[in-house]
Amino acid sequence: MTDHIAERRKFLTLGAAGVAAPLLVGGRARAASSPGSPRENFDVMAYGAKGDGKTIDSPAINQAIEAAAASGGGTVRFPAGTYLSFSIRLKSNVSIYLGPGATVLAADTPSSGGGGYDPPEANEWDKYQDFGHSHWHNSLIWGEELHDISILGPGLIWGKGLSRGGGDKVLPAGVGNKSISLKNCRNVTLRDLSILHGGHFAILATGVDNLTIDNLLIDTNRDAMDVDCCRNVRISNSSVNSPWDDGICLKSSYGLGYARSCDHVTVTNCYVTGGYEEGTLLDATYKRIGPDYKAPRNGRIKFGTESNGGFRNITISNCVVEDCRGIALETVDGALLEDVAISNITMRDITDVPFFLRLGSRMRAPGTPQSENCAVC
Repeated sequence: MTDHIAERRKFLTLGAAGVAAPLLVGGRARAASSPGSPRENFDVMAYGAKGDGKTIDSPAINQAIEAAAASGGGTVRFPAGTYLSFSIRLKSNVSIYLGPGATVLAADTPSSGGGGYDPPEANEWDKYQDFGHSHWHNSLIWGEELHDISILGPGLIWGKGLSRGGGDKVLPAGVGNKSISLKNCRNVTLRDLSILHGGHFAILATGVDNLTIDNLLIDTNRDAMDVDCCRNVRISNSSVNSPWDDGICLKSSYGLGYARSCDHVTVTNCYVTGGYEEGTLLDATYKRIGPDYKAPRNGRIKFGTESNGGFRNITISNCVVEDCRGIALETVDGALLEDVAISNITMRDITDVPFFLRLGSRMRAPGTPQSENCAVC
């Protein structure tokens, strides 16, 4: 009996050693990674970022992202500091983590010309929507044709040096106008961030599928979130203050060169307002816009106005809309708007009408506008 116990102990000891052996790499032990966790962490300061708010850190940040991508994926970490930046280029299988006290600060466009943000890429379809919707590269943080990416908080993106645009005005090369811009991506998560003064768009996502936007606080000078031609989208637990333009906006533009619907979208547990002075939702001082503060108090949850591909299978629930323009459903460019459910909405101090429904014929792309099966309860 004693020999049997001894043999069993010997077997267990050898078995444990066999399991542990693959974790010894280069003579040093590495902790086992849980399934789906990043294999490596890449600190931007290790690649030369200063985080002093004076040095342009985007070259070092992009180097860290490239290194993470080259290793097969990982997390690029921003410790506490202020990272003055021009365009930051995302890569597949790379997560950006803005730690406590970390701020990515959009730099001012150089006054002498040359340099600055990445130039807007060519788009032969730009006549069907305004300049801001037609280009993605001229942004603080951008990605195109990527998969499995995330930008996580609790840090801040401050678009101080970004342009808010104006109508359909074409911006010159070197000028950035979006905080986060994504085109033709999949499996994207934006979570726990704050965005201040985001430019024309704090977030522009076009053709992005399997998109999660959760627990964001956006306090901005034009549109907060524009979700354009996207499918399987979850927007939740977020607070938005956008006195000058739309808060949460679904679109289906022709920016991709074809009509693509905005489809299977859920917006829930969000607070949308246009009633606070910019920055005072973020710092929790909640200064109401007074008569001398020149802002139209837009805010609102909106479909359109870009509506080439249409809107289908949309649910909006458990949201508070306050001191702004309510909820708007608009299709004017030839597309179908159908199977929309809106429920359990609280509205306070709406500046014009609680619900605005528009079926128009602007027709910036071919088709006949329609609206079907929309329920509000």
